[in-house]
Amino acid sequence: MTERESMPYDVVIVGAGPAGLAAAIRLKQIDEAIEVCILEKGSEVGAHILSGAVVDPRALDELLPDWRQDGCPLAETPVTENHHWMLSQGGKTEMPHLLMPPFMSNDGNYTGSLASLTRWMAEKAESMGVEIFPGFPASEVLFDDDGAVMGVATQDMGVASDGSHKPDYQPGMELHAKYTLFAEGARGHLTKRLKNHFALDAECQPQVYGLGIKELWDIAADKHVPGRVIHTQGWPLSESDSWGGGFLYHQANGQVALGFVTALDYANPHVSPFEEFQRWKQHPAIREVLEGGKRVSYGARAINEGGWQSVPQLAFPGGALIGCSAGFVNVPRIKGTHTAMKSGMLAAESIGDAISAEREKDTLAAYDDALRSSWIADELSKVKNVQPMVAKFGGSLGTLLAGIDMWMRTLKIGLPFTMGHKTDAAATGRADLYPKIKYPKPDGVISFDRLSSVFLSGTNHEEDQPCHLVLKDQTVPERINLPLYAGPEARYCPAGVYEFVEEDGAEPKLQINAQNCVHCKTCDIKDPTQNIEWVTPEGGGGPNYPNM
Repeated sequence: MTERESMPYDVVIVGAGPAGLAAAIRLKQIDEAIEVCILEKGSEVGAHILSGAVVDPRALDELLPDWRQDGCPLAETPVTENHHWMLSQGGKTEMPHLLMPPFMSNDGNYTGSLASLTRWMAEKAESMGVEIFPGFPASEVLFDDDGAVMGVATQDMGVASDGSHKPDYQPGMELHAKYTLFAEGARGHLTKRLKNHFALDAECQPQVYGLGIKELWDIAADKHVPGRVIHTQGWPLSESDSWGGGFLYHQANGQVALGFVTALDYANPHVSPFEEFQRWKQHPAIREVLEGGKRVSYGARAINEGGWQSVPQLAFPGGALIGCSAGFVNVPRIKGTHTAMKSGMLAAESIGDAISAEREKDTLAAYDDALRSSWIADELSKVKNVQPMVAKFGGSLGTLLAGIDMWMRTLKIGLPFTMGHKTDAAATGRADLYPKIKYPKPDGVISFDRLSSVFLSGTNHEEDQPCHLVLKDQTVPERINLPLYAGPEARYCPAGVYEFVEEDGAEPKLQINAQNCVHCKTCDIKDPTQNIEWVTPEGGGGPNYPNM
């Protein structure tokens, strides 16, 4: 075995998203002598960051109070209008905001690129002495002799698809730390292993997810209203007994960010989230905005939707989960940046106390306690039944019941129950029990196919490398998934990675086009047999989002 070099730090952070960067900045605010390193699998900070995004600035105000005057790109576009539409196939009904609890308002929020925000935060962190290494994915958790996390190892570089070493082979490096924070985002592959290793989710509900698919468009100047925020419910998912919704945000520079979230607990395996998004864009109210415009970017990412009851134990010997690795998304608000950042700040404060007391690699119980008594807990506990209610009772009745539940919790009227849910994989039904869905062909103007969409994501992987989409059993796709579930891999993936191909009259075989992968993690989540595992590809691979 090739010996790996190692580097020591006080704190190693996996992931340069809002949570990881907020933790790093807060650590340096506490004590500039704390040595902090961030590993980022994207080719640069922000390359893999994708969100709507309408951002609640609460945590940013706490972390960097002068951000509005300090060149932060988020400050360019405050929210000026807030609309919520209930869509039918050809029409829309505006939902009065008076019916919603006050915390659902977007007053005081900002819309913009989360990737741009993280790049700005990275500059702040580096100016404080944080070392950031983009293009170096953490591929392995390291444990010491006592079983505590002692850091991570980066991915080997220069490995061929057959496992042999190419001429430019370089072994991964070990980064050792007193504490390691995992800020990988939703369905992080190391987080998944840590949950199993330490049984972190033994006493919580399983995490469930939505698939968010997003595009950026340049639109006509007379249609652009900076700060206008629109959310939609209903059609087209109402036709397949699924749920989710769309968003359309008027951002800076004559652009709109629009996208569609499909909850991945849908039962009908014939559903294609990508095609539902394309149908949604053809709704008259959405098409009207886009006509005459130009699509400039595309991407997709899984979103935590489990709520407060799906938050696992956060701390373990030598490390902790922060941000979407743990799952702090407020589902009805469609916001998680502020809670992710706050979790990173709370973890940093706990680590600062530990290091000042000359502790290391113990369990940061103070972090877990602080988070569960913070405003994150207060905010998420008010909305904890929204996802399971809509999932159980459907879009119309479920939304009504969820609204009542939110109002009662806001008014502090005692509601002793917490609803649960099953995994998205387990929710998938047999294909013969559900109708097939005939999706319209793309028109190339408003709606598009997957391959032309992936092109706009800037996705690239070195072709001669081990496939990062690992089948635990090579026979399952043809033996189980195709006959029982009609091969859902070919539909739930928004990037055309999976397809069943027939050659010379032989039985269909699953083909994996790993070079198309946009790292959304949907396959790892939705595969009904849980036979697909997403692992890190070679460093820098994946999408390259400019300002998503």
